[in-house]
Amino acid sequence: MLICLTLDEILHIIGEENVQGNTNQHITTIATLSKATLGSLSFLTNSAYKKQVHCSQASVILLPKDFDGTPAKNQVFLRVENPSLSLALICEHIEQKLNPLPKLGIHPSAVIHPSAIINKKATIGPLCTIGAETEIDADTVLEGQVFVGKKVLIGKNCFIRANVVIADQSTIGNYVFLSAGVVIGADGFGYSTTAEGKHYKEPQIGRILIEDRVEIGANSTLDRARIDETRIGEGTKIDNLVQIAHNVVIGRNCLIAAQVGIAGSTIIEDNVCIGGQVGINGHITIGQGTKISGKAGVTKDFPPESMLRGNPATPIRIQNRILAAQRKLPELLKKVAKMETLLHSIINK
Repeated sequence: MLICLTLDEILHIIGEENVQGNTNQHITTIATLSKATLGSLSFLTNSAYKKQVHCSQASVILLPKDFDGTPAKNQVFLRVENPSLSLALICEHIEQKLNPLPKLGIHPSAVIHPSAIINKKATIGPLCTIGAETEIDADTVLEGQVFVGKKVLIGKNCFIRANVVIADQSTIGNYVFLSAGVVIGADGFGYSTTAEGKHYKEPQIGRILIEDRVEIGANSTLDRARIDETRIGEGTKIDNLVQIAHNVVIGRNCLIAAQVGIAGSTIIEDNVCIGGQVGINGHITIGQGTKISGKAGVTKDFPPESMLRGNPATPIRIQNRILAAQRKLPELLKKVAKMETLLHSIINK
């Protein structure tokens, strides 16, 4: 990692000045507490690693404000409100230096329909295709080979990685980040089955709306609505390889981990957290603030602030009791077998 930051630069980035200790060492790497060396910036974001702080060779360590201890010689402790957020701000600064934005303008190899409206401050990379009546606002970047269909609206300050597909009539808000391979507005999976058992495709004529500050991970797919709209709420973050079906409505500030599948017409309310590989049935509602553990199978409505795990998903307290009972099954089966043997011996006397 080719970086070089002074302590003053770090303090300027994170905007905090709760400094203990001193160092004249420039920061050239970011490392975990155990792997840090002279010139490293390290951090404590998980209390399980608290004991490693005093053994760490890092020159600068980001710590919670309530951390108790003193730095070693030529070492600085920076106590901050949120070490994870401070680290993110520093990494954002480094990323901008390592990966500067491409030059403004439209690459000569891009294919732009004459009726499309591209803001002069937008960047359209090589081999992109922009359809008729599409509008792309200022400071938005499309990397190479992005396909944008007809009548698409893309807001300001979006960053769209290579090989993304945005289908006709989709709407993308401001500050949206789409990782490589994302597909926005694919046809929903809808078929009517005839009496003869043949499947007739149901046209998907709705749209998809991605609100502001949404981030979507690589190769995730979000279907357009059959009618009306599929909607992803402001501030929601979606991991890689997630499938969101037609007419799903996801609220604001949700977190959805990798390999989640959400079936059609389901409503996910605000601030819901969904673990990896969760499957969610269609036409149900998951209440605000609910947390769902990985690999759960959600088959029915749940009220706000639910804590769910298991398949079928149940409240975590009930599921824990079920798991505790399952661990007792081998011994219980032995007891039942002994009782059967005793009962047979009594009957056969």
